[in-house]
Amino acid sequence: MFGATDKITALYCRLSQEDERAGESLSIENQKSILLSYARDHHMTNPVFFVDDGYSGTNFDRPGFQEMLAQIEAGKVANCIVKDLSRLGRNSAMTGLYTTLTFPKYGTRFIAINDNFDSADPNSVNNDFAGIKNWFNEFYARDTSRKIRAVQKSKGEKGIPLTVNVPYGYMKDPNDPHHWLIDPEAAQVVKRIFTMCMEGRGPSQIANQLRADQVLTPTAYKKQQGLGTPHPLPENPCKWSNSSVVNILERREYTGCTVNFKTFTNSIWDKKQRENPLENQAVFPDTHERIIEDDVFEKVQEIRQQRHRMTRTGRTSMFSGLVFCADCGAKMYYGATNNYKPQNAFFDCSLHWKDKEKCSTHYIRESVLERLVLRHIQMVTDHILHHKDYFVSVMGQQMRLESSEKIQIHRKKLERNQKRIAELKRLFIKIYEDNAAGRLSDERFDMMSQSYEAEQKQLEAETQTLQQEIEVQERQHENIELFIQKADKYVGIEKLTPYALRELIQGIYVEAPDKSSGKRCQTTHIKYDGIGFIPLDVLMNGKTA
Repeated sequence: MFGATDKITALYCRLSQEDERAGESLSIENQKSILLSYARDHHMTNPVFFVDDGYSGTNFDRPGFQEMLAQIEAGKVANCIVKDLSRLGRNSAMTGLYTTLTFPKYGTRFIAINDNFDSADPNSVNNDFAGIKNWFNEFYARDTSRKIRAVQKSKGEKGIPLTVNVPYGYMKDPNDPHHWLIDPEAAQVVKRIFTMCMEGRGPSQIANQLRADQVLTPTAYKKQQGLGTPHPLPENPCKWSNSSVVNILERREYTGCTVNFKTFTNSIWDKKQRENPLENQAVFPDTHERIIEDDVFEKVQEIRQQRHRMTRTGRTSMFSGLVFCADCGAKMYYGATNNYKPQNAFFDCSLHWKDKEKCSTHYIRESVLERLVLRHIQMVTDHILHHKDYFVSVMGQQMRLESSEKIQIHRKKLERNQKRIAELKRLFIKIYEDNAAGRLSDERFDMMSQSYEAEQKQLEAETQTLQQEIEVQERQHENIELFIQKADKYVGIEKLTPYALRELIQGIYVEAPDKSSGKRCQTTHIKYDGIGFIPLDVLMNGKTA
């Protein structure tokens, strides 16, 4: 145990960003001067400062306070002095807990100078008023938070970027701090990251490549440019992490839009940043110059949803995640032997390997697949080049038929969901009334209300997806025009690249071999991005029409 002369006098100072605006009276230096003078005037020995500069008083997860608390709980603190109760905290419940229970438990005398609070004098009238002062301190924090949130909400709804740190690839406009300009050097790295993802590389592969090429990480680059960043400089300035790559790939601002309200906090007590659903975010298009095109960004998000299976040799294929069994619809997995030779790599049906009775053998070599897909793309792009109007006519007719059927199915399901959601709302009101009247126990009410709420959330999410699907189906002509624009870039293509594959194709469906004819399996269906399957036989038969 520590003797009385060994114990320290803890002098605790705290300053938040909001408090800093109050001026010199609340500055850390002013607090230190007041506390040290008090300790000396009252002959309190071994003064030690514990400081939290830039920390809110609404929670106690502060390094300075936690360090002091550890000393108190170890029995090393005789006295704890603060300028006033608000410096200790602005959460009335927690502040009261520490001053009336925790500190006395470990024999620590607590003093708040300006509030005349001294735990050594429990009968003091000022101590009795401490609870009321703590409540006012909390009210001040709540009121300040409310005002800040209102200002942020107003700014965010006007399209003013709420992020303090400009995304890597941009820099602030010297003439307008709310406007972003492209940083050419960093923007090239961003484009390269998206290109590598379109080529089928995962975040770890991209990070490894950037590291090997000695590309500075976003933090290191900003430090080099003399720009502010909240992150410390890494020991290796070129050591890219998977999370850094993912953050860039998922950042919609690269398409030239401002995205506000991406995160939220539950209250002033809980500062944890939580992701806001996309429907609750505010997106303002064309607020700054884009680095990445919309279709590339959306394609990358699709790729990010897919898991690319590696072989035991650590190799992947540019077709990974795109090849499916035409009979059962299951993914076809990529395989390569240990003594890897490109001509021996293959894809086979994943369901067949799990249950041979459910699906027959589906197998195709990667080299054959590449040749067939390249030939298909060449025929499609050549046909569009020479017979664009006919292509639009055929595809429009096909998509109208498909869309009509899909829209009808979606609308029926949408109607069922909406009826069930309305019914759940009525049921919830009924069980609430039954519970209030005593006809339904609290336990039963909690169980049923949770069940109804979970079902309602699921149906509402499904309803939103269905509405989006209907909108997509109704934009069929726009989809054809967008596909033609992409296809024009690949007229005369001689070699299939991962980027071309990801930009044009959504899925490749492989049929089982026809054993009676002795033919090997063939790629018979290719689903193109945005427009679906292209009937080459119809196009070719009527191309002169």
